[in-house]
Amino acid sequence: MNTIEAPPKAGQTISHGGKEYTTIKEGLAHILVPHGIPTSTDPKMSKEDTARQQVFYNPIQQFNRDLSVLAIKTFGQDFVERKRQKHEQSTMKMKKRKKREEKKKNICQGAVGDGHLDVSERAESPSKKRRVEETGEVNTMADIAGNRDPEEVDIVLEAPAENPSVGDAPLHTAGASDQSKNTTNGTDSYKPPFKILDALSATGLRALRYANEIPFATSITANDLSSRATDSIKLNVKHNKLEDRITVNAGNAIAHMYSFVEKHGYDVIDLDPYGTAAPFIDASIQAINDEGLLCVTCTDSAIFASHGYLEKTYSQYGGLPLKGEPCHEGGLRLILHAIASSAARYGMAIEPLLSLSIDYYIRVFVRIRKSPNDVKLLAGKTMLVYHCQSGCGSWSTQFLARNKPNTTKDGKPSYKHGFAQGPSANQLCEHCGIKTHLSGPMYGGPLHNSAFVERMLAGLQDVDRETYATKDRMEGMLRIALEEITFGVRDVKTQMPDAPRQLHPFIPKADPAEIDHHPFFFIPSSVAKVIHCQAPPLAAMRGALRSAGFRVAMSHCKPGSIRTDASWTDIWHIMLEWARQRAPLKKPLKKEIPGYNIISKSSAYQMGLEKEKEEDFTRNAAVEVVESSTSESNKAIGNAESNDSSVSRIIEGSSDASPSYLSAKYKVVFNDELGKDHDRGKYVRYQLAPRENWGPMSRAKITQ
Repeated sequence: MNTIEAPPKAGQTISHGGKEYTTIKEGLAHILVPHGIPTSTDPKMSKEDTARQQVFYNPIQQFNRDLSVLAIKTFGQDFVERKRQKHEQSTMKMKKRKKREEKKKNICQGAVGDGHLDVSERAESPSKKRRVEETGEVNTMADIAGNRDPEEVDIVLEAPAENPSVGDAPLHTAGASDQSKNTTNGTDSYKPPFKILDALSATGLRALRYANEIPFATSITANDLSSRATDSIKLNVKHNKLEDRITVNAGNAIAHMYSFVEKHGYDVIDLDPYGTAAPFIDASIQAINDEGLLCVTCTDSAIFASHGYLEKTYSQYGGLPLKGEPCHEGGLRLILHAIASSAARYGMAIEPLLSLSIDYYIRVFVRIRKSPNDVKLLAGKTMLVYHCQSGCGSWSTQFLARNKPNTTKDGKPSYKHGFAQGPSANQLCEHCGIKTHLSGPMYGGPLHNSAFVERMLAGLQDVDRETYATKDRMEGMLRIALEEITFGVRDVKTQMPDAPRQLHPFIPKADPAEIDHHPFFFIPSSVAKVIHCQAPPLAAMRGALRSAGFRVAMSHCKPGSIRTDASWTDIWHIMLEWARQRAPLKKPLKKEIPGYNIISKSSAYQMGLEKEKEEDFTRNAAVEVVESSTSESNKAIGNAESNDSSVSRIIEGSSDASPSYLSAKYKVVFNDELGKDHDRGKYVRYQLAPRENWGPMSRAKITQ
């Protein structure tokens, strides 16, 4: 029987305080689970087992923890390197200033010793046009410039040409401060602090993994309100021999974060509560340092991605949820809107680095920056959504304000902020005529920073599957996220072997005024249901969009989805061409069906059907013996009608006066090969749930 002092090892039994524990390893961390507590992902586990399991170890969120370690490590490499270079620049300037002062002093002292005018005579001589203080300091810029060595010219450090290898440097020191230094071989090596707060720590597994797997993290605070949880954290910290790196705090997370308002806070704050993170957002914004990283998890998908509790969604996130299949992306944007609104009150702007909808929860990584000028752009990046969920499923967006690029008198770029013009949609859908619903306000900017995702993918190549058990899924989801933001413009497949040399040395700041003009996605099978035709294959639909000149990607939120910059007018035009060319309608559409109005307004579809009718007539007339031109013509028309190629058969009572908003501006070609992703089978893009009712299980009881 091993004691708590034994080296951590997976599967061993530990005896401590009259209790026996089993050691479980995740990543490079080990946690102690009391005997008799189930920790398996076995689908046959009973409800009672899963309820007892989640208090100590929840294997369901291992992907969340793996992703968080990789994201914080990627962000931290950039953050620490920037801090180091900033420190080197300030040190260089200080040395130059001291050198200048010493040289001026020596010059003045030498001038007096050589019999030249003394200080008082120089000060009284008007021809010299200079004043020398008793300290010997020269006040005129001419004197300073005339006596300066070329080496004293200001030096601005440039970013390294290659990706900085921060992880290889000995950066982590327990209790390091802003001025911490270590003298090695006669040189000063500055070690920037990197402080992490795990605000709702439970067993402390996240804090343990951050301490073990992020080498430059100087200190980690594991906080929890439950005394039972903090006792478990202390036990796990002691077993992992991390007492010098991890500080355990028992208390309210909100109060703890507010205590850092007037002093140096945290560089990374991780919020992973049971349910919503909304109550913790304001405090975390005030406790985080400038350019820090805020990691937020929300598991209340019934609130942010469902229309059953509108009043609850608004009270938690300040907006109304999006109905329909893109609801989880709408939830992402609601949460980002809540974070951005809270940060704006304190002159801080947000930049989403990675925003993902995963299983039953949402996980976002947001960089927080003190920038009042960027905050002014927030209204122009906040949007309302008009969604025809009960009809054809289309949507349109309306931004609350406009950010118009401008230039100052000095030639510097600026923005002019103004009101947006009127509503962008009518009460009724312009496509199917069914009433629309209003969602939002929600965040209307990009969901990811492409450079950050690229760096995460590059960093993922150097880790093993033993440490990151969900490596395959991480790579697949990150590739979808990158494609989602770039529409596949960057060929990640060909870049990745040389990625470390091609990546930007730092994570660049995104344009603070950039908005996402083409949010959300659609699913071809759902669109096909509207006009009651056979659903097109995903490759065929993607190929048709690409051949028409539109950009196409997938959405990480749902399998079988298409994210494109094509308008809904173009989507319906392509779908109607699919119905005409490949999947003719078998039954006429009734007026009550939303698809009826879509087809009735489509001149291209009607013209195509009329053309097919004429071709059938010509073909039949050439083959058959003409006995009576009138009877044979009627027969040909009857054959065409029997093949469902007549508009009157498909659209009952359609009027020629109907507005035609779909015109055949381009030829639709369903190119399956163009729509295929040749590397699609190599990555785990969408994870299947390991067992039924895969979710957060039961809430743990708070014990003091």
